[in-house]
Amino acid sequence: MANTSSAIKKVRQIKRRTAVNRANRTQVRTQVKKLQSSLDGKDAEGAQKLLGPTVSAVDKAVQKGVLTKSKASRMKSRLATRLNKLTPA
Repeated sequence: MANTSSAIKKVRQIKRRTAVNRANRTQVRTQVKKLQSSLDGKDAEGAQKLLGPTVSAVDKAVQKGVLTKSKASRMKSRLATRLNKLTPA
């Protein structure tokens, strides 16, 4: 338990930040899962529509500090690669 006033304030700040980060992370995961389920179902057209919002959500998560830049880049690359395999060249 925090004893000093500064430690008590820090606990409040951490709780607030944790809630915001959890919400942002959940939003990204949900968007990625939607795209992955579309890719798993071989729905190229639906996946194409979902790719833009998913990439946007991932980039926003990087700006907010929820994901690292390298993790976001890897995630976007893997999703785009899966989509490209579905669509005929």
